[in-house]
Amino acid sequence: MIPELRAAFNAKFTGSAYAQLQQVLAQRCSGPIQFRVAETPIFVSKSLLDEMAGLGASMAHQLMADSEYLAGARRAIPAGYDVAGQTTHPHFLTADFALIRDDSGALVPRLVEIQAFPSVFAYQLELCRAYSEVFGLSPSLGIFLGGLNERSYWELLCQTVVGNHDPENVVLTEVDPLHQKTFPDFELTRRRLGIAVIDISSVEPEGNKLYYRDQSNRRIPIRRIYNRAIADELISRKVNLPFDLTRPWDAEWAGHPNWYFLISKYSIPFLSDSGRFPEVPPACFVDQFLDGPAGKLPTSMHVLWNQAGHSKPTYDSLLLKPLFSFAGKGIEFSPARARLEAIPAGERNAYILQQRMHFEPTIETPFGLTQAEIRILYMWPDGGDLTPALSLVRLGRGKMMGVDHNKNQEWVGGSAAFYV
Repeated sequence: MIPELRAAFNAKFTGSAYAQLQQVLAQRCSGPIQFRVAETPIFVSKSLLDEMAGLGASMAHQLMADSEYLAGARRAIPAGYDVAGQTTHPHFLTADFALIRDDSGALVPRLVEIQAFPSVFAYQLELCRAYSEVFGLSPSLGIFLGGLNERSYWELLCQTVVGNHDPENVVLTEVDPLHQKTFPDFELTRRRLGIAVIDISSVEPEGNKLYYRDQSNRRIPIRRIYNRAIADELISRKVNLPFDLTRPWDAEWAGHPNWYFLISKYSIPFLSDSGRFPEVPPACFVDQFLDGPAGKLPTSMHVLWNQAGHSKPTYDSLLLKPLFSFAGKGIEFSPARARLEAIPAGERNAYILQQRMHFEPTIETPFGLTQAEIRILYMWPDGGDLTPALSLVRLGRGKMMGVDHNKNQEWVGGSAAFYV
């Protein structure tokens, strides 16, 4: 969005440099990246990223201070996934923002989603470094947020993940981690923090303790778990864990699984109706929408409900989202009323309807203007503060911004933000 930097990058871009970018990432990540990396980063003002970072943090703090909201969110946790030993706050948070034009024509952020779950902290920093080195970006361009630099960024990540434990007793857990697209992040995290990466199904319980096997088949106690296993995937794959998540274990969580549910898409109707955040589009649960204003339809949705008209066959201004899916899975554009009514009554509160936002195309590319979704990555160590640390960008020209939804295109995919 900074025209002179955009123009300079585009003028110097070559296909060979992009190939070099991919080679550098593959070398540093122990293999090729399994999702599309965009040809370009974006160039923005620090004030825009700081605005987004402040918004995400304010939203998270409001949700955590609302005991009624938290109680309702906790009831939405699926049976068997209300994990014991919940921490007083999440260790990680992500907030995704779209850029739209408001009524005055100004470019402004709007919340897409907020989620208390880790992201690719190690890989994203490596991507920023690779862009800077391969394309010769000015060292005056910044990437870190929250007053961090490269040294303090890694220190904060280590403090948040490892805590006060010996790294040998800390594990990163995921479902089949070697075959996840996010494996490059796992590998970089392993190398930098000195922790093991294991399949969550390989954890060995004994008494009230948990163990893992290292590469020499030694049985090592687990003191802290950096959890990257998403409940939605555990459920969809029908993974039978060897230990009961609901039972107290003599191990800490870095990224306690309950926060994945407590600060999630479930929060969007509450944030949009709070009156504090005009940056959150109107939203409600499906059962509320079908009941209409006579029921518990949030005030923020009344106008959309009236515009949609309860008798219309489709709702072009709305998105249907399952609460606890990830990577854009299950999202439906312009849902038909018959589709909403087909959701069993007892499951309608597991879906939200959200006003569809029209991302403003702002990135000049050889293939025309491209849209950007910007994610702010936060860390919150034990005894510390919620800290914005880095941003992550997705570029796309389709309805969906995820890297899985912009295939067979160029100048789209996972990217990074540099600021002045």
